[in-house]
Amino acid sequence: MPEPRQAAVYTHGHHESVLRSHTWRTAANSAAYLLGSLEPGMHVLDVGCGPGTITADLAALVPHGRVTGVDLARDVLERARATAAGRGLDNVAFEVADVYALGHPDDTFDVVHAHQVLQHVGDPVGALREMVRVTRPGGIVAVRDADYAAMTWYPAVPGLDDWLDLYRRVARANGGEPDAGRRLRSWALAAGLSDITATSGTWTYATPEERAWWSGLWADRTLASSYAGAAVEGGHATAGELEAVSAAWREWGRREDGWFAVLHGEILCRKPA
Repeated sequence: MPEPRQAAVYTHGHHESVLRSHTWRTAANSAAYLLGSLEPGMHVLDVGCGPGTITADLAALVPHGRVTGVDLARDVLERARATAAGRGLDNVAFEVADVYALGHPDDTFDVVHAHQVLQHVGDPVGALREMVRVTRPGGIVAVRDADYAAMTWYPAVPGLDDWLDLYRRVARANGGEPDAGRRLRSWALAAGLSDITATSGTWTYATPEERAWWSGLWADRTLASSYAGAAVEGGHATAGELEAVSAAWREWGRREDGWFAVLHGEILCRKPA
């Protein structure tokens, strides 16, 4: 049986339309399942921290502890540092690191958190094992990932089904698994974890402001992000087909009855003491 591919391309990249989404994320809207487990003196590792908005929230919630945010993209960490500095936080630091080699000793952190990370890696079980390694005995590994096949919307604007099919093909060609949310518990079991609490959460976009924001960032991402480049270069879509998908997003965003829900899988895993 072939070894799993560890190398994967981050499908979205860090185009402005992507960071527009990432900087909207907070601990409240993206890590609520974890917050009840946090204590003021905990040491937390935030894997794939991006521009650091969730990381900064976590640091504020453990004021007597410390949070370390790690990401492979050095440039985005500058934004994360600016985010933390702008909030006056002095218990947070940021490092370049790979999820397969986190650069910390065994049993270092009380909580290791990853939001929208495992869908973009070639070996999610291996990534989880590395996250468990740096978690102290009795500590928590917390993971949340979207599940693209479970996303649903209304009305059925022609072109959005094309978007979903295209995105899933591009993400898999890049080595990832876009329907990660439903697989998190299975991956955790394969990584040797047994004390697993599996839940789900949603983002819902229905107000005029929410529809404009969500449709606009995907309309732009479809034309100008790394995902758009991978779609064309990989032979998954033509430039004209991307234009049609982008227009479909704009059309959906204008619909007064528009509604869109993003389902996420969530796991809280306790490392054996």
